[in-house]
Amino acid sequence: MTHPIDQRKLDGVRLLMGEQDLDAIVARAPDNVLYLTDYWCMKGYDLVIFPREGEPVLLAIEPQHEEAKRCAWTKDVRSFRFYHPADPRPPMVRSLEMAIEVLREKNLTARVGIELSQTSQICDRMVGEPTVYWQGYFDAFRGAARQVVDAAPLLAQARMIKTPQEIERMRLANELAALGMEYARANIKPGMKESEVAAMIEGHIHSVGVGYQGKVEMARAFTLVWSGPGIATFTATTDRQIVPNEPTLVEIWVCADGYWTDLTKNIVPGKLTAKYDRLLDQLLEVFSAAIAHCKDGASLAELDRSIREDIADAGYPGQPSHPVAHGVGARAHEPPYAHQAAAATMRAGMVLAIEPGIYWEGGGGLRLEDNFLIGEHGNEKLCPYPDDFRL
Repeated sequence: MTHPIDQRKLDGVRLLMGEQDLDAIVARAPDNVLYLTDYWCMKGYDLVIFPREGEPVLLAIEPQHEEAKRCAWTKDVRSFRFYHPADPRPPMVRSLEMAIEVLREKNLTARVGIELSQTSQICDRMVGEPTVYWQGYFDAFRGAARQVVDAAPLLAQARMIKTPQEIERMRLANELAALGMEYARANIKPGMKESEVAAMIEGHIHSVGVGYQGKVEMARAFTLVWSGPGIATFTATTDRQIVPNEPTLVEIWVCADGYWTDLTKNIVPGKLTAKYDRLLDQLLEVFSAAIAHCKDGASLAELDRSIREDIADAGYPGQPSHPVAHGVGARAHEPPYAHQAAAATMRAGMVLAIEPGIYWEGGGGLRLEDNFLIGEHGNEKLCPYPDDFRL
């Protein structure tokens, strides 16, 4: 999908590059390539050379050259061969050598930033086989530039504050998540397998999401589904049956042209049992207090502390066993992260996934999770599907 150039985003990156005296950033992680060029690659072999001044250069694998030219903001799009009859090496070696040539061609070899400390990255559009770095990749830049520094923290800092265009794209992903959940709510039946519900949601979102409103080119969904006593913290979806009158919990990620959601939604086939009714009321109270805390200048450490204290006050000390808030954007999990050692504060323009959970020993429990756009005086929930799933 072709979008207008997001100059505010690119100017922000260049401002940080000036503060760190970087000639250029070379990015290979698909989410960073997307962030800097608006091209979401099909295979993770592509690179962007993003200078502090002047036109970026995008190196795209040959079969994707025309698509890259159509989608990318930069006009300088060059291709490298996927297969080369005279060069038996893998294609990523050819793109690496091209990147070094571009740095020399543009005289950008004084101080170069590359991704030295990627803790995670999104997949390319093939999604099934992430393509990662190798030692020769790092060594090649150290041999070509006077100084190589880690650009990953700079890009993470820039990405924490979303531009209006990014927010609009995340709204689309959240709308698709809601459509998938509404479809499942209308079609779920006790006795189905958890895996059937997962497939139902993922398939529906892919079906309606490709071409959605003429604004989405590629949409995919990824789910984990648990029902009733099968609800636990991050275990695999199984062939367990959907339980009537108890929650079916859906951990749902939706990606729309490279921008993500991270949500946890619930469905109840039937009328919720009394014990789950009480648990949901408790968790909604915790969730509401957490949401009220979230605005420009609010403490991330205090958000984590208050959620855990409120859950303990509800009778579940030590829960949940997972983090309770993090950033979302061109990755499903990205900075900032809320934890009690975090010195950072929320800033207007961040999008945070907030996810308190309470789990019972032996199985069962609930988690609520939504994505919230932080504003100066409050926040906005981006997914229209309700958290009180009894409604």
